Amino acid sequence: MEVLAKRLYEDRADFVMQEIDKLIKKYKNLAKTESKWVSENEVMLITYGDTLNDKQESPLKVLDTFLSKQLGDTITAVHILPCFPFTSDDGFSVVDYREIDPELGTWEDVKQMASHFDLMLDAVINHASVKSEWFQGFLNGDPTYQDFFITADPTLDYSKVTRPRALPLLTEFKTSTGKKHIWTTFSCDQVDLNYRSPELLIQILDILALYASSGARFIRLDAIGFMYKIHGTSCMHLEEAHLLIQFMREFLDCAVPGTILITETNVPHLDNISYFGKGNEAHMVYQFPLPPLTLYSFYTQNAKKLMDWASILEPTQEGTSFFNFLASHDGIGLRPTEGILTDAERSMMVDNVIKNGGLVSFRDNSDGTKSPYELNINYLDALTCEEDGDSVRSQRILAAHAILLAFVGVPGIYIHSLLGSRNDRKAADESGINRRINRQKLDVQELNSEFETNEVRKNVFSGMKQMIKTRRQQKAFSPEATQEIKFYDERIFSIKRVHEPSQQKILVLVNVSNDEVELNLDVCGVDLISGTRVENKCIVKPLAYLWIVL
Repeated sequence: MEVLAKRLYEDRADFVMQEIDKLIKKYKNLAKTESKWVSENEVMLITYGDTLNDKQESPLKVLDTFLSKQLGDTITAVHILPCFPFTSDDGFSVVDYREIDPELGTWEDVKQMASHFDLMLDAVINHASVKSEWFQGFLNGDPTYQDFFITADPTLDYSKVTRPRALPLLTEFKTSTGKKHIWTTFSCDQVDLNYRSPELLIQILDILALYASSGARFIRLDAIGFMYKIHGTSCMHLEEAHLLIQFMREFLDCAVPGTILITETNVPHLDNISYFGKGNEAHMVYQFPLPPLTLYSFYTQNAKKLMDWASILEPTQEGTSFFNFLASHDGIGLRPTEGILTDAERSMMVDNVIKNGGLVSFRDNSDGTKSPYELNINYLDALTCEEDGDSVRSQRILAAHAILLAFVGVPGIYIHSLLGSRNDRKAADESGINRRINRQKLDVQELNSEFETNEVRKNVFSGMKQMIKTRRQQKAFSPEATQEIKFYDERIFSIKRVHEPSQQKILVLVNVSNDEVELNLDVCGVDLISGTRVENKCIVKPLAYLWIVL
C-alpha cells in the first residue's frame, strides 16, 4: 500500500499510511474467520431491502424470513441494494454510509441475514447526497470537509467527459464563501467525492471495512469508473481510478481478509474487464454484454451474436471471475453491445422494448446528440411476444436463465425474475423514474398466495429453484471450469463446460427460437433438467433447455 500511497498522495503518503495502520488495528479482531473463493455452489439473489413487505416486521426481517423459508436450500448469497439513509435515486444518493435506513431495519437485521446467507453490500462511493453531513459541512465552511468535493469552473470545456445521463455535469450551490459549481456526474442531488483528498480516502476505507466486518463477504463498488476527475480527459477509467481500487483491495486484504470486491462499470467489454487489473483490482466484474445479447438472441431467434461474443472471451485470471446477470434494479444497458451490435440492431431492441410496455433512457454524447443508454423493462416482459400465453412467457424467462446459470462465472438473479414479476409501468409513470418499472414492492402474504394462483409466478419460481439446485451440484459449472462454444445451429445457444479435476462435462443447449430443431450431436448423455437420455440425434423443442451430462 505504501507504493500506492506515494503514487496517489505524494507528500501526504506518510499521513495516509499512519491512518491505515489505525484502521487495520481497529478491525483486526473483527476479521473473517474463513477465507474462501467462489465455486459452482454460489448463486446470488439481487434485491432491494424493501422489495418484500408486511405490516408486522421490518422489511429486512421480512426478506430474511422469506428467503430462509422459501430459498434457504436454493440461493447462497444475497445482494442487498443500498440500504442506507438516502434522498434520491432509490438508495444511490447516500446520506449516511454508516447507518442502516430505519425504514428498512437495523445493522442487527443485516447481521442476522449474514448468518443465513453470504451478503453483498453496496459501496456507493463515487458520490454522496447533498444532505449528507459531509456536504452540508462543506457548504457551511467546515474545514474538515472542504476537500471532500470537486469545485469546477463552468466556463471551461467539459465536452470530453463521459456522461451516463442526460443531466448537467455541474451544479451551482451557495456556500459560506459564495456560489460554487460542484461536480455532479449523476444528478444535482449526488455530489461527486474528491479522491485527491487523503482524508476522504481514509473515511471511505473505514466504511468498506465496516461493511466487511458487519457480514458483507462481497462489496460492490458502484459506478467506480467515474471515480477520478482530471480536466481535459473523459474522467472515465483513469489510471488513478485503477490505483484507488488496488488500494482498496490491498487494504481489505489486510483489514478484513476474505472480502471479495466486485466492480460495477456499465461500459464496453474491454473497458469493463480492465478492472481485473493484473489480478490486483476487482475479484469479479459484472458481465454487462450478457443481458442485452441474450435478449437480442430471443428477439432474432438466433444465438449467433451471443455465441460469437462468448467464443472470444478469454478465461479470467486465477482468483478472478465474471459476475453474470440478466436483470437488475437498473435496466438492460446498451453500451456493452458497442462493437458487437450495429445501431440498427440496437434500434430494433429499443422498438421491441417499447412495444412490450417498456421505456428507454438516453445519455448525452460529446457531439451534443443523445443515444439510447438503457432499456427499462422487466426482463420477463422484455422477452415476451404479444401472442405468448402464460406458459410460453414462463418458458422464455426460464430458457434465458438456463443460459445465465450455465455461463462461466458466478450467477446473480434479480428477485423479480425469480418471482415471475411483470412491468410496474404505473410506478415508473407516476414517479417519472424509468427504472421503477422493475422495482415493484410486494406484500409478502399476497406473494405467497400468488405462488398458488398465478401461473407465471408459480411456474417461474419452481422452475428457477429446480435449475439453481441442479446447477449447484455440478462441478462443470464451477467458475474455474472451462467453457467452449459449440456451433450446431444458430437457433441453439450451445456451450460445453468441462471441469478437468472431476472430469465432469456438460453440454448446454438452449433453443432461443420458436422452431423445433433437430441436431446431430457428436455426444450422448443424460439431461439434468428432465432426467431423460439424449442420443446423438436430438430434437430440441421451442424454447427448451437441456444440460446434458456427457
